[in-house]
Amino acid sequence: MLWDVIIVGGGPAGLTAGLYTSRARLKSLLVEKAFAGGQVTTTEWIENYPGFDEAVSGIELSQRMEKQAKKFGLEIIQGSVREISIDGKIKKVLFENGEAYEAKSIILCTGANPKPLNIDGEEKFRGRGVSYCAVCDGAFFKGKRLAVIGGGNSAVEEALFLTKFAEIVYIVHRRDQLRAEKIIQERAFSNPKIKLIWNSVPEKIDGDDTVTALFLKNVKTGKSAKLDVGGVFVYVGYNPNTELLKNIAALNKNNYIITDDAMATSQPGFFAAGDVR
Repeated sequence: MLWDVIIVGGGPAGLTAGLYTSRARLKSLLVEKAFAGGQVTTTEWIENYPGFDEAVSGIELSQRMEKQAKKFGLEIIQGSVREISIDGKIKKVLFENGEAYEAKSIILCTGANPKPLNIDGEEKFRGRGVSYCAVCDGAFFKGKRLAVIGGGNSAVEEALFLTKFAEIVYIVHRRDQLRAEKIIQERAFSNPKIKLIWNSVPEKIDGDDTVTALFLKNVKTGKSAKLDVGGVFVYVGYNPNTELLKNIAALNKNNYIITDDAMATSQPGFFAAGDVR
């Protein structure tokens, strides 16, 4: 079967693309390696999405998006994409299991993954005290002291979420002020379980079977300090999932795919949307 459009990635951008294309009566297939919703499903509450006067959970929002897109005929399948071929008028999406799907156009919506700290102990304790998703793992840290690395919206929002379980949550930020929205900052500053550690960067994560300590360096004084914590949650930005491209389309210096205002890439019939651009 020849599809009008194949959408690779089932986060908010992919589901939105699928809604528009299927509603336009284009034969539309969305491919997602896990489950529809992407990273929005790891957000506890979303307060700034238009049309919701009450906060909506990330899971509920993604389920509503999926239901709406399917209503107009979007087909969603699960699978891991191995390669994308855009040579000629007919594009191909090749799966790890050997299957291949063809379309007149492709929309890449593969999003981005959390950026690691790249410090000693991070990889060793991944899944044993080091996490990149508070909503996924927070309940495992009940009664512990935790560190959240970062100063943006994600870091502060997830720190607030972790106060439901933790004894204390330290927000470690390399600057002397947060980058998060003011309303989120106000909630953090007023929460007695949150402590701010300014002008500091993580140097090393240590422990036995699980994390027991985080070593920090003050960027102004150069002094090092040990923070006794049972978990480290990392929110220092994202890396785009553009590994599939392999010289297919133009990327910027940070490996995000380059598009114009219409989401078109440097290749005809190949588009990108969401956090991947």
